[in-house]
Amino acid sequence: MKVITAMTECPKGSNHKLDYDPQTNRFKLSKILPAGLSFPFDFGSIPGTKGEDGDPLDIIIISETTSFPGCLIDCRIIGGIQALQTERDGKTVRNDRFIGIPEVSQLYAEVDELEQLSENILNQLEAFFKNYNKQAGKQFEVLARLDAAAAYRLIDS
Repeated sequence: MKVITAMTECPKGSNHKLDYDPQTNRFKLSKILPAGLSFPFDFGSIPGTKGEDGDPLDIIIISETTSFPGCLIDCRIIGGIQALQTERDGKTVRNDRFIGIPEVSQLYAEVDELEQLSENILNQLEAFFKNYNKQAGKQFEVLARLDAAAAYRLIDS
């Protein structure tokens, strides 16, 4: 199982979105989520990658802990959510969400594949991303759930 390094942008429980700005090497507040909406787990990116939207690939880090913006976490990828995102201007891009488990996790130490997570967690993740995008005037459509091997192939490409 290959390990990637993820960088947290939005810690679990936060109700605001931070974006990393490589020009200034800092985080910038990009939006405040509506009341009642918060990140269910640490959310961030995979440095050194680039998605169809021009940003580094997105990752949600399933963990028993909460990190902080800028925290680097070595993770094994257990799968992903393949998705289409329709922007406010009508442009549609692939904007997949990869799912990782910290190498040092104790609670999720035995989880190596997406199917080992409860269906409840997966449904909540998909609902979060749909609601999060809806609040921003965008649409998030889940195309498929990816196993670990398929997710790694997409990251490598």
